[in-house]
Amino acid sequence: MRFSFLTRLTLRTWMIVTLVFLYVPLVVVAILSFNTANSLSWPPKGFTFDWWNETFALKGDNSPRSALWTSVKIALTATAIALVIGTLAAIAMQRYRFFGKSVFSFVFVLPIALPGIVTGMALQNAFKRRIDIGPIDFSLGLGYRSLVVAHATFCVVIAYNNVIARLRRSAPNLLEASADLGADGMQTFRYVTFPLMRSALVAGGLLAFALSFDEIVVTTFTAGSGVMTLPQWILGAIARPNNVPQVNVMATFVMLVSIPVAWLAQKLSE
Repeated sequence: MRFSFLTRLTLRTWMIVTLVFLYVPLVVVAILSFNTANSLSWPPKGFTFDWWNETFALKGDNSPRSALWTSVKIALTATAIALVIGTLAAIAMQRYRFFGKSVFSFVFVLPIALPGIVTGMALQNAFKRRIDIGPIDFSLGLGYRSLVVAHATFCVVIAYNNVIARLRRSAPNLLEASADLGADGMQTFRYVTFPLMRSALVAGGLLAFALSFDEIVVTTFTAGSGVMTLPQWILGAIARPNNVPQVNVMATFVMLVSIPVAWLAQKLSE
């Protein structure tokens, strides 16, 4: 379909306006992280690395460095769990037929579609409830473990969608050819299935990590009082004027790390 010159010009203009609207604020935050002033004043009054040195030199449970490390640990653990569960579920949904398959598929992807506040409230009630199974009195409580489980519930959807999309694009006769050549189930998975979905696993893992790393709504409901992630720290620090430069530093640091990761995930998903 060929568009007129006016239509192409209009589309390009809107594209440029949209990109400017999205990315100029990010550039401003990055510039202000090197501002000598202890405020969000513009234009910057000078250039300094003092805020970066001060931010990463802070120690303690409520420091930005501690919150960053907590977010990384939770995201890595939740991503690992999500990759295992999501991969197994994708293989089962792609290869086998069973009663209630469509319902199971819908329920499996539901956590990513529900509003975060609904998921957070439901998980909080579940984690606080004590479960009596015979002599076993079980309660997960709120803390690091509840955060990992909560993040894994929506990260698993990302892994599942990436893997099942890759399996659906692969030729179905490859498994039959592997079986005809004498390979058992594990050999087929090792030499055929896993290489086919390897890049999808990496892309799904990167996207799941990013989703877990910046999650704030579900985290607020399931963290409890003993755990603080980086988004929680930023939410609390941005209300205090003296901590605004540190917020700019951490936001810029996360951008510098996440942008190449997002680009890599996009390339691997192609």
